[in-house]
Amino acid sequence: MALYLATGESFRSLAFAFRISNSYISIIVKETLAVLKQNLMPIFLPDRSGIWTKWNFPNCILAIDGKHVRIRCPNNYGSLFFNYKDYFSTVLLAMVDANYKFVAIDVGSYGREGDSGIFLKSTMGQQILNGVFKFPEDSALPGTDIIVPHVVLGDQAFRLHKHILRPFSQKSARGDNSKTVFNYRLSRARRVTENAFGLLSQTFRVYYQPINIAPTTVDDLIIVTCCLHNMLRDAYLENNGKAYYQFDQECSTQNNNMRSFSGEGGFINTEGVRVRDIFKDYFANLGAVPWQM
Repeated sequence: MALYLATGESFRSLAFAFRISNSYISIIVKETLAVLKQNLMPIFLPDRSGIWTKWNFPNCILAIDGKHVRIRCPNNYGSLFFNYKDYFSTVLLAMVDANYKFVAIDVGSYGREGDSGIFLKSTMGQQILNGVFKFPEDSALPGTDIIVPHVVLGDQAFRLHKHILRPFSQKSARGDNSKTVFNYRLSRARRVTENAFGLLSQTFRVYYQPINIAPTTVDDLIIVTCCLHNMLRDAYLENNGKAYYQFDQECSTQNNNMRSFSGEGGFINTEGVRVRDIFKDYFANLGAVPWQM
């Protein structure tokens, strides 16, 4: 199992290496992933944050992003997994904390679904938009008495909401210095998601090629690798930022098998506009930092 996750070797190749039939290896992978998912999720998908102290974005608890994970065309699914980027994929939607750890994930959406629609139908999206997600109480921005909600940071694929901030459009920000600064501050903090996905695929190189197993087993694989990623991040942090494993520097990074969401996130929420403008004005005044220009 470890060799499969770490290298993405085909079942036929593993069958030659271990003298086990490839059909039996597929059973081993499926059953092991199911057990690992059940036991690892309660331990390694915790609720943590720290984006203000580490990435200079106050009242931010998490960042959110989604990736299309490339898979082989599954049998009997038609074009459900065929996405607008012209390949077959399943979707990993994740919230990430300041230490590149996955706090909440949603897996298994069909690749053909619209990116904004995937978030809206996900459990985390429903909880945020319906007001049942457990955000901390609204609090003042540092050094002020301006009370604002706690927020999650996303890109243009997500709907603007009082608890979800996304950048101003390039057209809107052009010529407006305060909007440009806000976009920079948000993008800098939201970078934790890209870093987390990059570490995930670099460690588990099963993501380096289209995953050739049943869609339900792919879901288990994604959940398990996210849990193991968090376990490795814990070890890294406990070891004062020194990893006890090394990446293969001679192996080039693959960028085509895990692609970001794109497009616009639908209707703009007026309360979200108000909250975003408060953060924009704060970063241009009391919340300014020397390097933001």
